[in-house]
Amino acid sequence: MKKNIKSFETKFWAGYEIKNPFEVMDAFFDFAHLDSYKEVLSETFLYIHKTEVCRIRYPGQLLVFRCAFSSFVKACFLLQYKNRKWKVKESCVCKSKLDMASLTEQEYENPFTVFQKAFEQNTIAKFEFFLFEIAHLSLSPFTEEFDYDLITPYIYLVKMLDASQLMRDRGIEKIKKVSLSTDNAEQ
Repeated sequence: MKKNIKSFETKFWAGYEIKNPFEVMDAFFDFAHLDSYKEVLSETFLYIHKTEVCRIRYPGQLLVFRCAFSSFVKACFLLQYKNRKWKVKESCVCKSKLDMASLTEQEYENPFTVFQKAFEQNTIAKFEFFLFEIAHLSLSPFTEEFDYDLITPYIYLVKMLDASQLMRDRGIEKIKKVSLSTDNAEQ
């Protein structure tokens, strides 16, 4: 798949079109907090096997969150290529297991690796299918049998949420290129 995504389709949930993946992340976490996204994702996932409809008081909310997650996945896809020019700022705070959330130590140090691993295992189309399918199954009053993997995209989506929030908390900075003339002068 090309690195070039024509639209993040943020106008459906943010109200305007965003063209930069970093700005999509900001709008995404301004729209709702990390805890809200994890709660909706987990709740939706739990309802795929139930005959009850998820969020019965306002099931349309799942469609809005599905649109936001779709934009999020597209932004994450592009972020996997940004690690050559951007890096996450070092944290001066001592990390704990709670700070790392679902991330490994390596992923905590470089959250861009989460996106690379996620898209080595899945495509944007697989994530889109996952989002559609859990919304469909959790809003259905019937149980349906399925024989495809919904666990792997779920795990990677949670990890991408944690990595994105970490990037937002710590901030990012452009990697400065060291010119050859300054390298030679130092030797």
